[in-house]
Amino acid sequence: MKHYRTKRISLTIFFSLVPWLIGAPCAWGQPGHTAKLIEGAKKEGKLVWYTTMGVSDSKPMLDAFKKKYPFVKTELFRAGGDRTTNRILTETRAGRWQFDVVSNGGIRINVLVQHGRISPYVSPEAKAYTQEFKDPAGHWTGIYNNYYVIGYNTEQVSKAEAPKLWEDLLDPRWRGKISIDQHEFPWYATLLAAWGKEKTQRYMRGLAKQQIHWRRGHTLIAQLMAAGEFSVAIVYAHRIEDMKKKGAPVEWINTLDPIVVSVLGIGLSARPKNPNTAKLFIDFVLSKEGQEIIRSFNRIPARADVEPPSPKMDQAMLKLRTIPNDVGTRYNEYSREFRRTFGL
Repeated sequence: MKHYRTKRISLTIFFSLVPWLIGAPCAWGQPGHTAKLIEGAKKEGKLVWYTTMGVSDSKPMLDAFKKKYPFVKTELFRAGGDRTTNRILTETRAGRWQFDVVSNGGIRINVLVQHGRISPYVSPEAKAYTQEFKDPAGHWTGIYNNYYVIGYNTEQVSKAEAPKLWEDLLDPRWRGKISIDQHEFPWYATLLAAWGKEKTQRYMRGLAKQQIHWRRGHTLIAQLMAAGEFSVAIVYAHRIEDMKKKGAPVEWINTLDPIVVSVLGIGLSARPKNPNTAKLFIDFVLSKEGQEIIRSFNRIPARADVEPPSPKMDQAMLKLRTIPNDVGTRYNEYSREFRRTFGL
C-alpha cells in the first residue's frame, strides 16, 4: 500500500508538470539571458559597430549575425585603430554617441576604457576565455589574437639554421638580413615587462647593430620577406600561415619566449542607443559559433575551446605574453625609447 501511494504521488507530480513542459519550450531551448536580449533587440532593430577588422572579416561576421537575427539592421564603420579611436572620442565629446559596439586593438581599446567610452559588460560567453584575453573589470573580451613572432624565408634559411629565440637575432649571421616594423613599440614594451629593463635594453642595443631593414606594416614585411628582400623578420604568425597555404616560401618560429600577443577586443558603448542588440552581438561574436567564423578567416580565435588554424598556434604549448595595458597611456614614452635606441 505504501509503495502504491509513493507511485501515485510521483505520477501526480509528473502530470502536473506536463502542461508547463509543453507550454514553455522556449524556456528550455533558449537561456533567459538571451531571450531577454532578443525581446529588447526586436524593439530596437539596429546595431552600429565600429571596428578595425577588415571588411573581408567584419562583413561576413555581420552577415552571420543578421542571418541568425534577421530583425536587426546593421551599420558598419571600419577604419584603422587610431582613426576608430579618434572618431569615437571626437563624436562623444560633441555629445554624439553613434556606436553601440567597438572592436579595437588592446592598446587603443584600453584608451577608450580610460576615457569612459566603454561600459563593463561580462558576456556569459566570457567564461570560455582565459584571464589574459579579457579585461579584469569586464570592459572588453578578446575576439582574436595576433602573435608577434620571427618569420623566415625557407628558400634562404633552413629549419635547422632558423633563429629559435629572440636572442638568436643577435648572431652576426643575421646582420643586414632582418626586417622590423619601425613602429614596433608594443613588442618592445612587452619584452620590457617580461625581461626587465636591463636585459631588454642590452638586447635592443645589440639588435641595433644588426643593420635592420626598417619597414612599415607587418603584411608588407611578410610579403617582402617571401620575395627574398631579407631572410628573417618580426611578423604576425597568422599572416605567415595564410601565405604558406598559398604557396609562399615562409615559416615562423613558435619556440620564442615570450611570443608577444596583441588582442583585438570587443566592448559595449558607455551610452549605446541599442543596448540589447549590442549585447546580443557581443555574445554572438564571443560564442563558439562566432569564434569558428573567426578561425575561418585564418585568424587565431581568443576563445580557449576553439582550435586555431594551425596546431603550431595552440595556446597551451606557447609561451604567450600579452601587451601590457599601460602601453596606451605610456605610448609616447615607449616610442621615444625605441626610436632613441635604434636611431630612428
